[in-house]
Amino acid sequence: MNPSSTYDEPPTTTFGGWSKYCSKVASFEVTKVGKPLLGRVNPRVVEATFTIDLSLYNDNIRREWDNWDDANLYLLNVNGTKVDNSVPATNLRQLGVERVRGCKVTSVTDNDGNELTNQWGSNPIIASSPIRNIKVNLDTTQFYMDEKTNKLDVYKEFNVVMRRDPVNNNAPPFLQTLNSISQTTSALPRWLEPTFLGFGNPEDAWGGGEKMKRWAETTPGVPKPTDSIDFGTCFQDDKHIKESFPSHKVTFTGQGQGSKLKFDEKTVFVTHYEPTTDTKSTPRFTPVQVEAIKSGINPGLTLVVGPPGTGKTDTAVAIITNLVRSYPNQRILMVTHSNAALNDLFEKIVATNIVDERYMIRLGGGEKQLNVDSTHDFTKRGRVAYTLARRELLLKDVQLLSESLYVGSKNDRGPNGESSYTCETAELFNKHHVIARIQLYYSNGTDAPFPFEKYCELKGETEPTGEEATKAYFDKLQELFDELKDFRAFELLRGGGKRSEYLLTKQAKIVACTVTHAGLARDQLINLGFKYDSVVVEEAGQQLEVETFIPLLLQKDPTRLKRICLFGDHNQLPPILKDRDLAEKGNFSQSFFARMISLGIKSFTLDSQGRARPEIAALYEWRYGGLKPLPNTSEGAYLKANGGLLHNTQFVNVADYEGRGENCPTPYFYQNLGEAEYVVAMFQYMVLIGYDPKKITILTTYNGQKALVEDVLRARCNNVLFRFLPQVFTVDKYQGQQNDIILLSLVRTERVGHLRDVRRLVVALSRSRLGLYIFGREELFKEVKELEPAFSQMWEKGTELKLVKGEGAGTDRDCGNVNVKGDKLHVCKGLTDLGQIVGGLQAMALQGVQTS
Repeated sequence: MNPSSTYDEPPTTTFGGWSKYCSKVASFEVTKVGKPLLGRVNPRVVEATFTIDLSLYNDNIRREWDNWDDANLYLLNVNGTKVDNSVPATNLRQLGVERVRGCKVTSVTDNDGNELTNQWGSNPIIASSPIRNIKVNLDTTQFYMDEKTNKLDVYKEFNVVMRRDPVNNNAPPFLQTLNSISQTTSALPRWLEPTFLGFGNPEDAWGGGEKMKRWAETTPGVPKPTDSIDFGTCFQDDKHIKESFPSHKVTFTGQGQGSKLKFDEKTVFVTHYEPTTDTKSTPRFTPVQVEAIKSGINPGLTLVVGPPGTGKTDTAVAIITNLVRSYPNQRILMVTHSNAALNDLFEKIVATNIVDERYMIRLGGGEKQLNVDSTHDFTKRGRVAYTLARRELLLKDVQLLSESLYVGSKNDRGPNGESSYTCETAELFNKHHVIARIQLYYSNGTDAPFPFEKYCELKGETEPTGEEATKAYFDKLQELFDELKDFRAFELLRGGGKRSEYLLTKQAKIVACTVTHAGLARDQLINLGFKYDSVVVEEAGQQLEVETFIPLLLQKDPTRLKRICLFGDHNQLPPILKDRDLAEKGNFSQSFFARMISLGIKSFTLDSQGRARPEIAALYEWRYGGLKPLPNTSEGAYLKANGGLLHNTQFVNVADYEGRGENCPTPYFYQNLGEAEYVVAMFQYMVLIGYDPKKITILTTYNGQKALVEDVLRARCNNVLFRFLPQVFTVDKYQGQQNDIILLSLVRTERVGHLRDVRRLVVALSRSRLGLYIFGREELFKEVKELEPAFSQMWEKGTELKLVKGEGAGTDRDCGNVNVKGDKLHVCKGLTDLGQIVGGLQAMALQGVQTS
């Protein structure tokens, strides 16, 4: 914000710049100081108000500021006379910051008095002006300390308010959660305690163990060993079922796409049935996936090790949807480490069409990136708005049905045509008029006239013919009234907050959040009486032990928890800790998932991958004892080579550029300009010969290189030929994601650095589906024994980039065909050579654009 002071007497502070995270404060005032509670010395509450002006910001930044709900702000006293610009600032006082105090927003209004917080309708109020009048609660303990030391004048001098992203400002509430857990009597389920503490039989917590089988015999809500297990539509045909249980005899009864399986020692008894909803086809699960799904539906602890591309997310989706189908009155908590993984899992569940969307809630800010087809978002607020809109739509159908039966008339409708019915009166109407007519229809025989002919006519529907079609139509009518029963509470509860609490604690069957949000919201969930029966955790191998532990303790009654399913891969990156002593000496970097694996707990390692070409998978499958390719890896795009490039994978040696290799301008901020230029030139080449830029991702092993690559991209790709730039990530941040083509910069030229950790190498090599091109220093990485199993396969292809001239994306050349000779094969002699090729292609393309 560039603070400075005027030359007036006394001098005043002015601001010559601006910041997206800071705004000038006007008219700050403490409006209320509550009396202390009995036995306390600090005030019960301290309220204050102030005003800010958002007119300097564009719409995107203004929307960030207007995300006020549960926002934490910091009030700053900045003194322009204390600013020291003679040297780079190393502390806040050099920037003129004299005091900092925290506060929590309670309400925000614009100049017209419109409330901008706690909006629960489907049409939120849009602010009429950029002015925001903010009411906050101050830290009462800090206020008491300031009062005791005669420092209350500080509250008259606040001139800047600073916001932070709640995701990056979660330490205080997370520590508070840990503190509350340490002081509570909450415990883990008794069936998990011995295993969690690391003693007893390793199989005691697994559903297939004898101890859990005995527990299941006396526990309601879980399948007993002799019960059938509903696999839904997990199997594509009878042959698929037989392949899934090769050591068992399989018998079949019934018809339909759904399958319920009952097991004894030698036989699987399959009963087919027809599902009540149309569901999306599932992948052809492998035998190991089927065993994991079976274990996940059973009670106890299930560990699923999912190497890259083996379908652990699809396995998790199958477990969750089958639990909802089998136990509709139970509730599932779905947790992941990252928003991207949670959204991916959530989207796949919605796409199955098995779980009605009114039973799903996504907690936390990452919901904004969800890509689902729905009229409202999946936040608590969005689900309230969806429910109200859905209720109104169904009641209109009830009104129409009533009018078609001459029970009601159009005159009964409201002034805007809304239904005269409520959920309660709709239930009475159904009992006395709809069900009564259906019973009369059946008592008179199927030759009786269809009782809802007029309703079909008003709806523009065809009257059903035949016994089955008529019964299906009657069932559909009853589903309408059954759904309205779920909405009846919304007519009794007033206010969005109460309605959202009802949805979260009573109606939702699937509640999704990240481990961070679970830690932040634990006390609130406990106080609301939140309950759940199953926990499904994705990315468990990336979570600290405490991050996996907290989601197991979000309810008061631990005995309710029946099953825990953990999905992860301990052969990829572990939890990341910035404190090296805690990570190495305290072993805090070991996840709960990895600890359970090391204790010998029963686990299911998925053994078939469908993400990458087999030659790419060969670079990392040695870590897993081999991965079988799924049939899809020999179909479609996998059959053809990457156009314009001789090899689908290659290590490209990058020599010193302008006399230097790696560079470290600040500690740990490693950069390599030669590799950055080479990677960007490679991206340009691929786009110019027809590749979709969105199908290319650039990875690097250091944040410094990420920043440098982004700078080079902006400098080199500044014309109409490059309308879309690729996403650039560090390897650590890209775990769990994938793309067709990966360009990887290794950066280091003097020491290997943290790529020596083979787990990080596995992540880096396993992100691509069709092409992987690594840019690094051959002489450095060739000598690293830990990396030899992967890189030895690449040295055979040479380390000079090999191009196929005259060939573009979408080539007809078969995958593996490297028999390209003569003028068509071009071996790049370095960055300059590739740069000249890119320059020529770019000039031709620009000339074509100008002439057209």
